Amino acid sequence: MAEIINNKQLVRQFHAALEKTQGNDLNAVFKEYLADNYSFKGVHPFNELNNANDVIEHVWQPLFHSFKALQRREDIFIAGQSEADGGEWVMSMGHFMGLFDRDWLGIAPSHKLATIRYAEFNCVKDGKIIQTGFFVDVIGVMLQVGLNPLPLSTGQYFTYPGPRTHDGVRLGEGSDEQSMRTMNLVNQMIDNLTALNQSGINTCPPEVLAKTWDENMVWYGPAGIGATYTIERYQQQHMYPFREGLTGKVFNGHICRFAEDEYACFFGWPNLTNTAIGGFLGLPGANTPADMRVVDVYHREGDKLVENWVIIDLPYWLKQQGLDILKRTQSIANPGA
Repeated sequence: MAEIINNKQLVRQFHAALEKTQGNDLNAVFKEYLADNYSFKGVHPFNELNNANDVIEHVWQPLFHSFKALQRREDIFIAGQSEADGGEWVMSMGHFMGLFDRDWLGIAPSHKLATIRYAEFNCVKDGKIIQTGFFVDVIGVMLQVGLNPLPLSTGQYFTYPGPRTHDGVRLGEGSDEQSMRTMNLVNQMIDNLTALNQSGINTCPPEVLAKTWDENMVWYGPAGIGATYTIERYQQQHMYPFREGLTGKVFNGHICRFAEDEYACFFGWPNLTNTAIGGFLGLPGANTPADMRVVDVYHREGDKLVENWVIIDLPYWLKQQGLDILKRTQSIANPGA
């Protein structure tokens, strides 16, 4: 337990030091907290970076440059040992908030307050961060400045809240018993869906979901899909479009998967491979297998999952099929960027 507490303290100190710089002297912060063999996995267009200098240049400096007075607004903060890779991980999820004053990734600024949904996973070893998984919802930022690169979404996208119980930031020691209950429930849910995939059945009886999900579940999906509420609407507004519009689904596993108390999280690189056959995101089929990088963060109450925050790297998934929404948006809406 002492190691988990130390890892949490390290990551929180890193986040505080990072925010304090506002983009200045990032090298000193990275040198203090990151290992020499540090590696980074981020959403498109960041992708995979293998040294701190590239992460500073391509991720953090542009972010601080574009969003003035940038803050991290954290909703969930948990830590644990990943059952996927055995590493010690710390996960932070919430929103960055700042004044969108300069171009970011070719998206023209609004000069107004903007939020950036994020989930950040840091693997800690010997008192240093050795690996980061960094997911932000790029399309969510585009929507805030009036740019929608996709057809009408099935769900409703907005600035999502944290847990209904307002207890997602866990700074102390978690309960091994409660953590195991949460992890077992998440794994049961994954096993149920895997069996469904193997059966070849695209629809899913609601009673299958009800084994692990509360009837009034909330699913906070990425921009382009949006959020849904209750099992019935989740199936209508996300599950069926996903299952019926994609084929050849292959689960590739996770890099990190752990639970602390009533919360659990995972990400993969990629989690899934699938092929669009038409309908998903309101788009035609591409007949091209494409990888999905996905983050899931879960909240359990009692014996059921009640909330699920999801980020899917949709720009990367689309780019593999020949649609670069960032490049297209820049060339049309912000050609001078």
